[in-house]
Amino acid sequence: MVIDERKKYRKIMRVGMLMVAALIALATSEAWANTAPYVATPDGDGVQRIRLVGGSYFFEPEHIQVKAGVPVELVASRERGLVPHNLVIQSEVLGLDIEEELEREEKVIRFTPQVPGRVVFYCGKKLWFLPSHRNRGMSGVLEVVE
Repeated sequence: MVIDERKKYRKIMRVGMLMVAALIALATSEAWANTAPYVATPDGDGVQRIRLVGGSYFFEPEHIQVKAGVPVELVASRERGLVPHNLVIQSEVLGLDIEEELEREEKVIRFTPQVPGRVVFYCGKKLWFLPSHRNRGMSGVLEVVE
């Protein structure tokens, strides 16, 4: 009987801890909404270039603003470390379907958004039994304006 009560208590504690972790993840994933965007401006050749770095469960910058109809080059890389990261940007409305592994070497990702809108970008990696990188706060927003 005592063993059953301990099991029940442990189960309640696990559920409670998962709920707290989910609330923290939700709060941090929306943090970009309150940050000033990095506004990309076209270089002399008319291309909007942004350097994007992924690291220990973050992207820098985490809020990027670009103009519709103007080519974009994301120069993406990751910080040193053993944990793998990637970059996922998917939006049918914006015509984006990007999923690239992030390496120490810079990788250029090119696209030209045609319509205004917002899309969340994130790291799609997850280790067994742990929250996904996205749930740990590794996300941001790409905002396309006219």
